[in-house]
Amino acid sequence: MTRSLLVTGGAGFIGANFVHYWLARYPQDRVLVLDALTYAGNPANLDPVRNDARFSFVQGDIRDQALVERLLSEHAVDTLVHFAAESHVDRSISGPDAFIETNVIGTHSLLKAARQVWLDDARTRRAEHRFHHVSTDEVYGSLEADDPPFSETTPYAPNSPYSASKAASDHLVRAYHHTYGLKTTTSNCSNNYGPYHYPEKLIPLCITNLLRGRPLPIYGDGRNIRDWLYVEDHCRGIACVLEHGRIGETYNIGGHNEWANIDIIRLLCAQLDAAFAAQPQLAARYPDAPPARGGRSEELIRFVTDRPGHDRRYAIDARKARDEIGYLPAVDFEQGLQRTLAWYLDRRDWWEPLLQA
Repeated sequence: MTRSLLVTGGAGFIGANFVHYWLARYPQDRVLVLDALTYAGNPANLDPVRNDARFSFVQGDIRDQALVERLLSEHAVDTLVHFAAESHVDRSISGPDAFIETNVIGTHSLLKAARQVWLDDARTRRAEHRFHHVSTDEVYGSLEADDPPFSETTPYAPNSPYSASKAASDHLVRAYHHTYGLKTTTSNCSNNYGPYHYPEKLIPLCITNLLRGRPLPIYGDGRNIRDWLYVEDHCRGIACVLEHGRIGETYNIGGHNEWANIDIIRLLCAQLDAAFAAQPQLAARYPDAPPARGGRSEELIRFVTDRPGHDRRYAIDARKARDEIGYLPAVDFEQGLQRTLAWYLDRRDWWEPLLQA
């Protein structure tokens, strides 16, 4: 079966990785990316597939319902995978309006377009279709140390404007399935990491700061815990949902991998020090990094004032995804972190311009 996918936010971190993953594993399919190219949408993220005849790109806003309807129709799209979102919690605290516009209004615009083209218009009606919505574990709120992990039946309790906007979008997707019969699925993932991660997030921020000899800012006591998921495992999880997921269902995609922030950064520092010891040429490329000057990367750790409403712990129970769609994470965290570090060491040309923007 040949599929035609529309991937929103496909020039962002997870979206671009998904595009690479899908084209590599589904050679018969076509992929169209729609991205507004805001600050976190980077055309360079799609360079590996730029010349692939099965790939095409449109710059545009998911709130432009007419544009989305035209793309769904002209490209005979049968599968919409919705990544496009504002996703940085700190930015949602200082400027929540953009999160409501993109995550709530934007998602609703996509749903209206899909309903119009796939359900209501007799000329384009498509019985077999899928609207897959990519969400986050943050919609469930915060866990105490001894609480069981989030499951698909955990009540929503979002604590930031970001997570509240994603919770709203989840509810809209559910409503369009139950009210109109739109064939939807939703996945709620844990914290992703890996190549092409915009350097405002914890792991890429600390990598790029280490390589420039800048402080590593750690909120509060550094004991906030997250479940970490290598981005390729997330892409594989979404593929499992698209292949085997039940219509109208939600699946939690997790890494079975809880780490405190400070422990991640200490591991990353140790890996960077080891990389410089094994590859002496790195000192010439990154002379400001502590190991290039005979120091230790941990010297740059700085504890800073915690952000407002900082959730203490997230953890995902992914048993439903395992049992129903055969999903299990494949990449060990230390291995995944080493892969990520190696990518950033080799791709200064990618990340340095983002820090100067």
